Amino acid sequence: MIVVLGGGPAGRIASIRLASAGKEVDLIERGGIGGQCLHFGCMPVCALNDAARMIHSARTFQNLGIIDAVPGINFFRIFSGMHAIQEKIASVLDTETRSAGVNIIYGKTGRLEGKKVFVGDDQVEAEAVIAATGSRPNIPDIRGIDLKGVYTPHTLFQMKKLPKKLAIIGGGVMSAEFAYIFCMFGSEVTLISRSSFLKNTDKHLRALAIKELDGVEIREETTVQSLTGRSRINAVHVRADDKDAAVDADAVLIAAGLVPRSEMLQGVKKGTIGEVIVDRHMQTSVPGVYACGDVIGPPYLTPVARYQGIVAADTILGKPRTMDMRYIPQSINLAHELAFCTHETEGAASLAIPGPAGPGTFWSVPSGDTGLAKVFVDPESGALKGICAAGPGGGLIAGYMAFLMKRQFSVQDFEEFIEVHPSSDGIYGLLKYTSDMLKKRKGN
Repeated sequence: MIVVLGGGPAGRIASIRLASAGKEVDLIERGGIGGQCLHFGCMPVCALNDAARMIHSARTFQNLGIIDAVPGINFFRIFSGMHAIQEKIASVLDTETRSAGVNIIYGKTGRLEGKKVFVGDDQVEAEAVIAATGSRPNIPDIRGIDLKGVYTPHTLFQMKKLPKKLAIIGGGVMSAEFAYIFCMFGSEVTLISRSSFLKNTDKHLRALAIKELDGVEIREETTVQSLTGRSRINAVHVRADDKDAAVDADAVLIAAGLVPRSEMLQGVKKGTIGEVIVDRHMQTSVPGVYACGDVIGPPYLTPVARYQGIVAADTILGKPRTMDMRYIPQSINLAHELAFCTHETEGAASLAIPGPAGPGTFWSVPSGDTGLAKVFVDPESGALKGICAAGPGGGLIAGYMAFLMKRQFSVQDFEEFIEVHPSSDGIYGLLKYTSDMLKKRKGN
């Protein structure tokens, strides 16, 4: 018997792989299958962003005189409709998982005490355990954080009406995506970041993100002191440049990232934020106990969690596989997909151009909002070291380019590449241009 704790992307994929290899597997899931991604992260952001982009496009067409009016959002209906689709997806995941031979146990909390595994109050025997207990919102220690009207991505569905004035606490990808969504829906949004906004993001993508968040007030290097209100929140008190100020708000969204959910995992070595420490085979400090997904810490990405689940399962099955964290593509979903893979860009030369007109960007040419393409290359060898692809298909492009970078492709390998046209992607054309430039530089 193998016990898997958590039915999110990491645990579910691991359990399917093990069961498909003939192992008896119990998957313990306290809530709904699909984890953070389906219920609170990727899918809700997709759902809300689809509607936000529709409004954004309508405003573009209205400004050009092509349509007369911009539709409004039925805020209650968007959440109820989203919930119905989430339930349908969960049903598909449940069927797929059970069909592979996995026994799913819902409504129980799994926990560890070293090698001992418990389901609820009962200890069960297991030849191996995979801990994939996920993550939860990072809640800053701020006075008034428990007031009514303060939400996280896990409680956002409790918001009954669109806020007139929304304050978002956080300066990373999560805060940027929700700021765009609520701004497009019609809220007056103030984003409060204690450091630089999107501080670890490529400078060109960061500038583009700020441009796409034109209607959002972004306060950087600003500390939240407290939240105040009587029956519910009405103000966020902040400090910046040694000055105090108040931000009016009838709702606050805490979007300050995630932290591992590992309190039920005792006896294994953990890091400073509670992340379970593993090696490249997903093995913890306790023999026979593995961990994968958000519970082992950043980058908190679904595809990474899935692959970590595969590595853990294959290690249990005696198959040689390790986790390679290089060349991980990521994306910030605003008006465009601001996607990137910039693992080894130090010392590389870079070139950037605006995205070309194509599907999803033709009508953005007058405003100059066609996205961008950027490549990082080794100036001597032409080896591709990184890319940024902002546009309607940026995420898809970044995924394939990350794979090719891992396979050590160079710009010269794209000289005979023929792309689909029309396209809003400028990466492939830029790679060809870069190859030609390097040849001329070397006198070839």
